[in-house]
Amino acid sequence: MGEATGGAPLTLRARKPGYAVMQECLAIQAAAPARTSWQRFWGHDPLHEGARSWFKGAIGERDVARALDTLGPEFTVLHAVPVGKRSTDIDHIVVGPTGVFSINTKNHSGHSVWVGGRTLTVNGQRTPHVHRAVAEGERATALLSAAAGGPILVQPVLVIAAATLRFGDKRPAVVTVEPDQVGGWIAGLPRVHSGEAVRYLAMLAEERGTWHVDAVVLNDTLRHVQRFERLEREIEEARRRRTLLGKGRVVAALAVPAGALLGYWWATASIALGA
Repeated sequence: MGEATGGAPLTLRARKPGYAVMQECLAIQAAAPARTSWQRFWGHDPLHEGARSWFKGAIGERDVARALDTLGPEFTVLHAVPVGKRSTDIDHIVVGPTGVFSINTKNHSGHSVWVGGRTLTVNGQRTPHVHRAVAEGERATALLSAAAGGPILVQPVLVIAAATLRFGDKRPAVVTVEPDQVGGWIAGLPRVHSGEAVRYLAMLAEERGTWHVDAVVLNDTLRHVQRFERLEREIEEARRRRTLLGKGRVVAALAVPAGALLGYWWATASIALGA
């Protein structure tokens, strides 16, 4: 097992939720042209269109991580667990007395989701979400079982954020819940592992080598998280500017009485935007 500066053991506990998705989002942002001063003033959205889905995915994974925080101390929750040889990852792995779970998070907030059997649609469009979640659980089962030296089932779970989540008559091929339901669902299952077994499986799950061919973590730092949080602040600041300037355009259109009222607004806006 690798060690961090100062001799602290490096395990997957160092991974932050959405870590891998943040990296992709930031890589696209870094290659995009920076906003001009005029664009910043008018509150143009700093998020590059190509990075939008990655940004939304990272937000979704962090929301699910907060939901999993409701699980008690008997549970170990890991995020952005790298698997295989490349950059593929499992959004969350949960180890506890009620089992081991691979959690696939999809942020479709604002959209309508329907699921039945192996079919999941978003606004009527079919997706591979169920198939991928099932395959992810099978892969995690094989990897953890190999590390444990015996069969350990990893149950796949799909966590879907959506405006509406509806179910068909056919039972979904993978457990599908909303973010605010996942913690309670996992905690409410029957106990299947003893305390000793949970501690052993958690120890194995924390080791990167259990899941990935590269056993040593070389780049798990807070740098990407800090850059992502800075991007979040820039997006929110741009939104506030657009809102404030939009109000100004409404006042200008009404023009009542144009000179004094618009002058007062512009002075107020200048102070606010310069803050």
